[in-house]
Amino acid sequence: MRSIIKRLAILAALCAPLLLSAEPALTPEDSNVDASIDNLSEPLYSPFIERYMLDEIRSLRIDMERSHREMAAEVVDRELGAADKAVSYATNTVTYFFYLIAAVSSALVLIGWNSIRDIKDKVHKVANEQVAELVEEYEKRLRTIEKQLKQETAHIESNREEITLTQEIHSLWLRASQESSPAGKIAIYDHILALRKDDIEAITYKADAALDQNEPQWAINLCHQALVLDDANAHAFYQLACAHTCQGNLDDAARYFTRAVAQSESYRDELHRDPALSELREHPLLIELLAPNTAPA
Repeated sequence: MRSIIKRLAILAALCAPLLLSAEPALTPEDSNVDASIDNLSEPLYSPFIERYMLDEIRSLRIDMERSHREMAAEVVDRELGAADKAVSYATNTVTYFFYLIAAVSSALVLIGWNSIRDIKDKVHKVANEQVAELVEEYEKRLRTIEKQLKQETAHIESNREEITLTQEIHSLWLRASQESSPAGKIAIYDHILALRKDDIEAITYKADAALDQNEPQWAINLCHQALVLDDANAHAFYQLACAHTCQGNLDDAARYFTRAVAQSESYRDELHRDPALSELREHPLLIELLAPNTAPA
């Protein structure tokens, strides 16, 4: 338990700069900070630190799983001990009761009452019934505990597989960010989609790589696949605008770019930064559609 607390403290120390950097209101100094962030040439955290954090999380999960199993085993042992004590107590009680009945029956035989054999048979019958009831009750409890343990084990195994898959996908995203060729990026995105078919982000970034390979129609098809999964995905609309601009369909490009801006205002500045949208900057339809949003308050 101390090692788990220590690891949680390390993760909190690593994440503290990110939490402290979040401010509710923007100031001119924040604008300068944003500009500095946009001009960063390398990530704030290296892949080694991210890998360390993921390994620590995985170790925490393993330690928690181990603690849970030990606790479950201890609970089962206590239940079994309690059951054994209860059965022993019932058996001893019945035995002492039998001795008492035997003594009373001996006295009754002397005065012509029921024989000791009849009394003994009745006592054994009652004792067997009580013991059977106790055994059945504790068997039900043990079956319930076993069922709960199986469910918890399946849940832990599912979480472990999900963590392993997330780590593998994260490493693939790191490789994609370091890959320079569009073909290499597409291969990595295909690997991610083989692991998680409904990864919308991988589909849209694959469309971006297809545009880099001068395959606008392929990029359009990929963006429509992403919109089937999420019909309000801003990145998919933005990639559609770039692809239609590359094909010369400026009206469609303007319409898709407007929908991207409607979903996320951050794409508004991309119109003047992205070379793929250079032909779209002076399009009358785009100026008309974006005019209400650009008017001063």
